Amino acid sequence: MGKLDGKVACITGGTRSIGRAMADAFLAEGATVVVNGRDAAKGQVCLNEMNAGDRAAFFAGDSSKQSVVEGLIDFTIEKYGKLDICCLNSGGVQMTAPVAQMTDEEWALEVDWNLNHVFWGMRRALQHMIPRQAGRIIVTSSVEGKLGKPGIPGYVTTKHAVNGLVKSAAHEVGTLGITVNAILPGIIETDIVRATGPDSAIAMGLDGYDALIDMFASESAIKRPNKVEEVAAVAVMLATDAARNLTGVLFPVDGGTMPY
Repeated sequence: MGKLDGKVACITGGTRSIGRAMADAFLAEGATVVVNGRDAAKGQVCLNEMNAGDRAAFFAGDSSKQSVVEGLIDFTIEKYGKLDICCLNSGGVQMTAPVAQMTDEEWALEVDWNLNHVFWGMRRALQHMIPRQAGRIIVTSSVEGKLGKPGIPGYVTTKHAVNGLVKSAAHEVGTLGITVNAILPGIIETDIVRATGPDSAIAMGLDGYDALIDMFASESAIKRPNKVEEVAAVAVMLATDAARNLTGVLFPVDGGTMPY
């Protein structure tokens, strides 16, 4: 018996990095999972690797688009009859630029991917969960939603906003058997971070990617990057019945980076 037997989950950005680790962890605990990603070919590879048969499905699309986020939730319910766990995981540093140099278009990209995607998904999921008076919403935020770094104002701002949205929604549905929580990872060397890290390092005034990783690791108590599996383990915990009293909480998985 798994901790999530009979549960149905969907995950934005679920074919790689943190989202993929969440999907694998949920499947290992008996859940059925729908993963979202932009690339249909990569989605099929992901399903093949999961080898979970009818307990896994893929929904293609860019999660910075409202129709895709809402479509993922609707697809999950149409295919499996319900939605128990909604993981709004997609996001990242889209643009690197100081506030004085960031364009309206760059700002809008950050807001759509990191904030609006969470709002659209949360709203749609709650519309299905409220009548059932049951559900778990888990948002991947960031330590930068409580701290801040130069050169990535869009990312920092949207993660602060996401944390506020989580707290507000938790109070709205707290009496209905629905929990809303956020996980705040510290630095993780994912393929996404490796792709955007060099530009982020330059924007922060650092020498390069290695300096970026070293800086974040040095700020933590464990002095190393975090791992996707460590984030996924917290997601599993929040998805279980044992976490029914945990809501509106911002869970750091950062190796002791945040000072409070």
